[in-house]
Amino acid sequence: MRLFGTSGIRGLVNRELTPKLAMEVGMALASLRGPGTYLLARDVRGTGQMLAMAFSSGLMACGGDVIYLGMLPTGAVGFLTRELGAKSGCVVTASHNPPEYNGLKLFRPDSSPFWPEEQEEVENAIREGAFKLSGWDEVGSYKTSDESGRYIEALSGLVELRRKWKVVLDPGCGSASILAPALFRAVGCEVLVINGQPDGTFPGRNPDPRPDTVGGLMSAVRESGADVGFAYDGDADRMIVIDERGQFVPFDVALAAFASYVVSSKGGGLVITTVEASYCVDKAVEEAGGEVLRTKVGDPSVSKEVVEHGAVFGGEPCGAWVIPDVHYCVDGILASLMVLRALDEKGLRPSEFFGRVPHFHTAREKVPCPNEFKKAVMEELRTRLLEAFRDVVRTIEIDGLRVELQEGWVLVRPSGTEPVIRITAEGRTAQEAHELASKALEVVKKTTEEFSARSF
Repeated sequence: MRLFGTSGIRGLVNRELTPKLAMEVGMALASLRGPGTYLLARDVRGTGQMLAMAFSSGLMACGGDVIYLGMLPTGAVGFLTRELGAKSGCVVTASHNPPEYNGLKLFRPDSSPFWPEEQEEVENAIREGAFKLSGWDEVGSYKTSDESGRYIEALSGLVELRRKWKVVLDPGCGSASILAPALFRAVGCEVLVINGQPDGTFPGRNPDPRPDTVGGLMSAVRESGADVGFAYDGDADRMIVIDERGQFVPFDVALAAFASYVVSSKGGGLVITTVEASYCVDKAVEEAGGEVLRTKVGDPSVSKEVVEHGAVFGGEPCGAWVIPDVHYCVDGILASLMVLRALDEKGLRPSEFFGRVPHFHTAREKVPCPNEFKKAVMEELRTRLLEAFRDVVRTIEIDGLRVELQEGWVLVRPSGTEPVIRITAEGRTAQEAHELASKALEVVKKTTEEFSARSF
């Protein structure tokens, strides 16, 4: 039984994710970690309160003392878990998923998300029913507390801007709606906000910020003459950048440019990224005097490698970044603030800061595949993909199969959040990327169809 995906537990509410499961996760957590303080918050989804109450009941039943923080972005919960000395933290969120989904993300005392081995411990406790229920006179306590000011104060203290920046923010009606504008105003920015009313139905736009969902932000930056724009996903663990021309900065380019900046600022260092990241990250980091280490997709994997290797920066090409100088949780609000600080320090416009990164082209596809077939399908694909492509330079099997070629690369991996197999391809031109992705798509489709036919 696998409950955890690439970023916490997630599922359709009252089908895959029920109050009973939320309660059992709380019971397992307190049974494993013992009595003490546990932080809890939620995102804007209408089902968040229900699941938070169930999770709290589980914690308290096994002796955990709950401090409920209300609605907060994921990064703030990770940060506060460490700052308040909690045994663990949890945010009820489904991140960028549609409103009918929700989830649970758990944090370690050092602010990083639960590592794979800790996730497995929780899953085992639930499967075995290994709960340490407290006596009636030893159940945990529950209280509410507003600790958002600590987060704003800590992050605003990191920045002293030399000029006044005009910034447009698009929280997407998500968890960043209150804190992000407050933070940017606290450091002296002129702030314009769109989609800034918290609403768990996400009426302003899709909670997943992508080039096709943030057109309103692009227009707002252009029409207002702003210096830069930032958008966040539902729980604000991801962010995207819009330059001063109103242009979307590609995910990999943003990651590469900022990683290069960090490495250059520190005189070297290691950067952690995933098997999905572009070659442009390697090139930018190496030119700045650093090294790149790749890991599995998902912020828990990135965060763990950052901690264990003492990396100076870590990030995924979806806009989820770890800034270890501050804390180990992916934090879109912090990431956007650090981008602004870098722009201010270098005296560059966004188009100049990000324009130095070599640009490659990426194509993405996905093929439906029931979760129970994923392992077998991937085993078969390890042979078929190598037969389909020529000029293979090397393969990487950290997460799925990445086939590196003379003209680019293809990554085929099972999704950790959906019943699909994802295909990512990169080439020097858009046509090359599309051709690589199409060839992989043909192989993956044929293989999954064969396995589906065998099941009948």
